[in-house]
Amino acid sequence: MTAIDGAALLNEVEAFHRRFNVFPTEAAYVAVVLWDAHTHLLDCFESTPRLAFLSPEPGSGKSRALEIVETLVPNPMAAVDASAAALFRAVAGVDGKRPTILFDEIDTIFGPKAGENEQLRGFINAGHRRNRPMFRCVGDGANQTVQAFHSYAAVAVAGLGYLPDTIRDRSVNIRMRRRARNEKVESYRTRVHEKEGFALRDRLAVWAEQVSERVMDVWPSMPDGVTDRPADVWEPLLAIADAAGGDWPDRAREACVALVAASRANDKGSLGIRLLTDLRDHVMVGIDRLPTVAILDRLNALDDAPWADLHGKPFDNRRLGKMLAEYMTADDEPIASRNIKTAGSVLKGYYAADLSDAWARYCPPPPESPLPPLPGTENVA
Repeated sequence: MTAIDGAALLNEVEAFHRRFNVFPTEAAYVAVVLWDAHTHLLDCFESTPRLAFLSPEPGSGKSRALEIVETLVPNPMAAVDASAAALFRAVAGVDGKRPTILFDEIDTIFGPKAGENEQLRGFINAGHRRNRPMFRCVGDGANQTVQAFHSYAAVAVAGLGYLPDTIRDRSVNIRMRRRARNEKVESYRTRVHEKEGFALRDRLAVWAEQVSERVMDVWPSMPDGVTDRPADVWEPLLAIADAAGGDWPDRAREACVALVAASRANDKGSLGIRLLTDLRDHVMVGIDRLPTVAILDRLNALDDAPWADLHGKPFDNRRLGKMLAEYMTADDEPIASRNIKTAGSVLKGYYAADLSDAWARYCPPPPESPLPPLPGTENVA
């Protein structure tokens, strides 16, 4: 069998996407192409990143992006309203073929107006890593047995703006936007163009067979600062880029850095982390202790912060105490208010020393402050 030039093939896949999709950045094209390729090599990796096309408004090209992906991946399964039980059985093997699951309108499943859908969320999360089966009871009445359902499968989703944190952290997130007037694409016609996608899909499958041993159990070098969950997400994609060669290894790492940085910038963390960060950066700057009443006044006065109107009412001392008690001091005690002596009275409040360990563990790095001038140079122009 003639060896396929992996770099040239990925270039063709990218060109196919560019005909019908306008992605927000060059990094997005690279990531999506590598994700397409990785679906043909799932068993070579310990994990499979989710691919998420998200946008704040309809008409941003999310569904079209998913439609093009559908022509390039093995055994695509559109799952707009599929139940968790159906997906368990599909991944376990419909006709012996593991599907690539494509969720459109994911906001109707996980959005603010939808239910929690914990079983579906659990399925998507567990299927991120290989050998993480989910166990369910199967049978009728008293004749039930526990059966393991394998959930390891490639999943791509598209929807309006919202994903649960646990899914978002396992995803390559592409923030789609509406096309500008000067951004043109071809009109996609299924009967005409899907055959071209299928032809590329078949060549990706052949190339995957040729390079499977080269990507099996490899540990690609990661860009500086990409660790933990982002590294899990990007390891398969970088391994494929390295196997393809050409300029794909460099482009993949540039895309990795760009998309991980964008994800971190868009990740505001939980409300608890927002509280800790606001206390450190805005409320208790240069202060070793502060009464609760003063903390609440400062929090509720912050612009662009949720505290003044949290679920319809201002933040209060009960909510403050409950949220901070979820975090621990350096002595492994829940953070709690303590007595603070003021002029002529004793008030309840919080000490920076009690918060410092939580600040170090959970908050993003503090804003950089300008370095003080060197001694003797204060008045130098």
